[in-house]
Amino acid sequence: MVVLNEHYEPEADSIMSVAILHILYVIAISAEAVTAALAAGRRSMDWVGVCLLAAVTALGGGTVRDMALGHHPLVWVAHPEYLAVVIVAALLTIAIARIVHKLRRLFLFLDAVGLVVFTILGCNVAMDMELPVLVVVVAGMITGCVGGVLRDMLCSEIPLLFRSELYASVSVVTGVIYVGGLYLQLPHDAVMFLAMALGLALRLLALRFDWNMPKFVYEKELH
Repeated sequence: MVVLNEHYEPEADSIMSVAILHILYVIAISAEAVTAALAAGRRSMDWVGVCLLAAVTALGGGTVRDMALGHHPLVWVAHPEYLAVVIVAALLTIAIARIVHKLRRLFLFLDAVGLVVFTILGCNVAMDMELPVLVVVVAGMITGCVGGVLRDMLCSEIPLLFRSELYASVSVVTGVIYVGGLYLQLPHDAVMFLAMALGLALRLLALRFDWNMPKFVYEKELH
């Protein structure tokens, strides 16, 4: 099996790229917490439920990834400040819920940013563990998508991941570009920003022009 450890060199990352990725991550988990809090509000959950749903949505993808890969400690255990950020964002949403709906486009954009940032971070974790290429890409997709799946399941909705909308596919494309570029030994920072830019552009174009994956429709009953 092919692994990326001989090509991926996290110590070569520039301080600026690491800082930018961290800032984007904090913004992304905050945005995910806000969208989850609004979903909780539409179902009349109490404040504890709002915070719990926000935490599951914002941090669930990384948690499931770490549990699947045996990567410990979990991200919010190692960095409890992320959990605090999520809770504050959820409670702030309760306070300003009446005006948040006016920022729908902004949160769609931030959700798209979160998708590509989570994907890159998930790939990094798997690469640090020297796992096969396919596992690296899947780890990125889990990190990017599973939080939303858990949110939708807890809200009794069909998860966005299982609908025809381009979402998981955007994560896969982002991960493949990122992993492929590193495998070709291209400069890490350039590959990272290119993968995020292309993934973000694809997601935003899908939202703008309603691009969808082909649907599987089967209506015959089995006898």
